[in-house]
Amino acid sequence: MGIMAASRPLSRFWEWGKNIVCVGRNYADHVREMRSAVLSEPVLFLKPSTAYAPEGSPILMPAYTRNLHHELELGVVMGKRCRAVPEAAAMDYVGGYALCLDMTARDVQDECKKKGLPWTLAKSFTASCPVSAFVPKEKIPDPHKLKLWLKVNGELRQEGETASMIFSIPYIISYVSKIITLEEGDIILTGTPKGVGPVKENDEIEAGIHGLVSMRFKVEKPEY
Repeated sequence: MGIMAASRPLSRFWEWGKNIVCVGRNYADHVREMRSAVLSEPVLFLKPSTAYAPEGSPILMPAYTRNLHHELELGVVMGKRCRAVPEAAAMDYVGGYALCLDMTARDVQDECKKKGLPWTLAKSFTASCPVSAFVPKEKIPDPHKLKLWLKVNGELRQEGETASMIFSIPYIISYVSKIITLEEGDIILTGTPKGVGPVKENDEIEAGIHGLVSMRFKVEKPEY
C-alpha cells in the first residue's frame, strides 16, 4: 500500500472521490408519483464532489429555491477503476455502499424540464449530496434486499425496498461504465423510492438502511 492509498481510505470516499453519478427514475412508484414515463434506459446526471455533505455538516438550501425535496438513495461506492465492464463482472468493482440523499430543488427542476434544460441547478448545488458512514461490501451480500427509510422531524416520509429497482445495480454499473470511466472512490446513486417531499430551514432529516446504518442532518440556509 503506497502513501497515496494509505491517505485515501475508501471509508472516507467523500473526501477524495471525484465523481457522483446519479440515476433518475429507477423505482416505478416514484416514476408514477412524478407523473414521468418509465424509460428503457436509466436517466443519468452528475453532481460535483463539492455536493458531498458528510454527517455533522448541514444540508444547504440554495437561495434560489422555494421547494427543496429529499430523495433517499442507496449509493454504490466503486472499489476500483471501471471502464465498459460487462454486467456479469460489475459487482467485482464495488467497494461498498453508503446511504445518500439527492437533495433536489423541485421548483427549479420543473422549470428545467419545461425548457428542456439540464437539471444542474436543481440537483448539483453545494451540499446537495448528504452521505452516511461507509458500509463495506462484506456487510451487504445482496444490495437488492435492503430496506431504506427517511423521517423528517420524526415523521416517516420515505420507505422503500431496493428489490423494487427497475434497473439492477450490476446493470447500472455496466451501463454507466460504458459512458463514464468510473474510478476508485466514485459513487453511483441508484434512484429514489416514492415519498419524496419538501423540507424547510431547521428541519431535521433522519434516514437509514434498516439494520445497517443511519444518519441525521439539519437543513440550513447558507450565509451568502
